[in-house]
Amino acid sequence: MTSKDTIIGIGSDHAGFELKEHIKEVFGKEGYRFKDFGTHSAQSADYPDFAHALAQEVQEGLLQTGILVCGSGIGVSITANKHPHVRCALCWNREIARLSRQHNNANVLALPGRFIEKQEAEAAVRMFFQTGFEGGRHQRRIDKIDL
Repeated sequence: MTSKDTIIGIGSDHAGFELKEHIKEVFGKEGYRFKDFGTHSAQSADYPDFAHALAQEVQEGLLQTGILVCGSGIGVSITANKHPHVRCALCWNREIARLSRQHNNANVLALPGRFIEKQEAEAAVRMFFQTGFEGGRHQRRIDKIDL
């Protein structure tokens, strides 16, 4: 679970910029705090720049969790998952977000900016924040992920 005391990393490329800003606005009003890794406009930008920066801070333990957005969500998730101890889950609805936390202990949420409505993205983020890791048999599986 993500408490409102936790600083949440957030980043996007140009295709995810609008949704990133929307998430910051909606959840900021609820008291969540964000560290924005960029981009800071809708001008063309390379998603790995922002995904690596956020994932590096999760890897180093400087951040507990983050949200990344690009057009499909695939590029940022592939990039973030290159980092040890980062489990970035591409989620397009709240049920997938719930399972990513319960079963996979995902610590970064990737959203497909061009393929998800704002309300569904809000529901996925909310579920990601509210759901905890079940542990048990799932921990054994997570222990096998990092090389």
